[in-house]
Amino acid sequence: MKTSTDMPKASGTVELATFYVGEALCGMDILKVQEINKLMEMTKVPQAPSYVMGILNLRGQIVTIIDLGKKLGLTSVNVSESSRNIIVNSDNEYIGLLVSRIGDVVEAEWEKVERPPANIGGVQGAFFKGVFKMKDRLIGILDADRVLSEENITERA
Repeated sequence: MKTSTDMPKASGTVELATFYVGEALCGMDILKVQEINKLMEMTKVPQAPSYVMGILNLRGQIVTIIDLGKKLGLTSVNVSESSRNIIVNSDNEYIGLLVSRIGDVVEAEWEKVERPPANIGGVQGAFFKGVFKMKDRLIGILDADRVLSEENITERA
């Protein structure tokens, strides 16, 4: 089983869809992203974990919306005009990751991706595949599958 401390053996480049959770700049493989949309009306789910904001109907598909800030152990994402849901498909279930705002698409070379520190700005390094250093900033490469599998998101829903 691959652990988060195993560095990807891939070579070449990956396109990262970047986004902010508060002031933390994160990214994930753009191929994981189904779509990005504005917040829609959500239905609260009784007894769901605190990071589950609710569910919504996206063109007939039920999507669970997660506050990524809470899930990563940071403060909740402040919902604003720039907040977005990043819709990903995890184990044939659509999950929306609520983020503060969307960044740019960045091309990262795997050879330059470094092992994530144990703690990235208060976030457990286990949620990250690595850190990509750019000239003026760091991008924490989020392991979306790990974030979503840490505990079954709908287990108490």
